[in-house]
Amino acid sequence: MRLFDRKASAGRTGPLPTDNRGVGALGEDLAVSFLEGKRYRILERNYRCKGGEVDIVARDPQDKSLVFVEVKARRGLSYGVPQLAVTPFKQRQLSKAALTWLVKHRSQDAAARFDVIAILLADGAAPMIEHIVNAFELTY
Repeated sequence: MRLFDRKASAGRTGPLPTDNRGVGALGEDLAVSFLEGKRYRILERNYRCKGGEVDIVARDPQDKSLVFVEVKARRGLSYGVPQLAVTPFKQRQLSKAALTWLVKHRSQDAAARFDVIAILLADGAAPMIEHIVNAFELTY
């Protein structure tokens, strides 16, 4: 588990989005920038299938494993820390979507893991980004 502060996306002005969709989209953009800064290769964003959705599919530069990333962004802590929103139900949905992605890309034998990127946003402050590597095991 690692905590990392980053400035808001370059050129961004004005208040943070107030709607869930806007907060989620900003969170995913920040997560992609964070991962690219760590030299991850982004393979796909917002992969959707019948079983669920994966926010980001990436390749780890260290061990070349596939990484299925769930991004959770919040404007505050009134609902708890963002990573707690990755419930067992959500983990099962992510697992199903990841398995579908692996079959579609003929990568069933590839090393893979599930990471969570939790982001706390606040007006006028740098986002707090926590990258939880290997956050949970495959569940279905």
